[in-house]
Amino acid sequence: MTQADKGPEGFFRAMSSAFAATIRTRRRQGDFVGVLCAQAFDCFRGNLDIQSEGAPPTVCKGECDACCCIRVVATAPEIFLLVRFVNVNAQAFIDRGVDLKRRIIEADAQTAGLSEKERLAHRRICPFVHEALCVPYKLRPLACRGHASYDREACEKIAAGEDVEARVSTPHMVVRSLVQGALMSALSDAGLPFGLYELNHALAIALSRPDAEAAWIAGGDPLSGAAIPDFSGREAVAAFEAIKRGGAPFAP
Repeated sequence: MTQADKGPEGFFRAMSSAFAATIRTRRRQGDFVGVLCAQAFDCFRGNLDIQSEGAPPTVCKGECDACCCIRVVATAPEIFLLVRFVNVNAQAFIDRGVDLKRRIIEADAQTAGLSEKERLAHRRICPFVHEALCVPYKLRPLACRGHASYDREACEKIAAGEDVEARVSTPHMVVRSLVQGALMSALSDAGLPFGLYELNHALAIALSRPDAEAAWIAGGDPLSGAAIPDFSGREAVAAFEAIKRGGAPFAP
């Protein structure tokens, strides 16, 4: 199933249906969050290869933290996947001198309520970055996957406070928007909270509530306190439905 075969709108509809099937068959199973995220990440990677054909390679390989101070938004499944990673590996990282839970709580306290400009000025690096490496790189949210640069030097200058622009990959942004939108549409149709949450605060909430994932699967929204203010669920649903009816073009 590829965007190239179906066009962006057809790809969106096909992916929405595929996510909906996974939700129907896996929602009450223990591997639900992992399977849903793996489906999204695999789809992103496969279609990115197609859309990036002929483009220069990006420089983002998980070993540079130049952009890791910007706001990251994620869907609930992506949040709970990372919470599982933290809970499973917490002691192993503590043994190596890295307290992931404490890092997340501290990062949330320092970034809560900051604007994008303030975050960049504050330079609070993502709590998952250790020695310039993204610890859960293979589990990173779609937002991180969709932000990729062609120019590492420019990124480093921006991180140092210089007023320059880094050329980023349009295919990454478009495929991220398509996959994320299709996932959110399927979650909405299933009666599951489908919004976008600020990563640090959502992680802090979920880590403080052992029942958070179960509450979300049951249709509640335990992460509502981390919902980003510039996302309108009503407008998003209207856009999703228009695309699925074939009455509107996809707009990343």
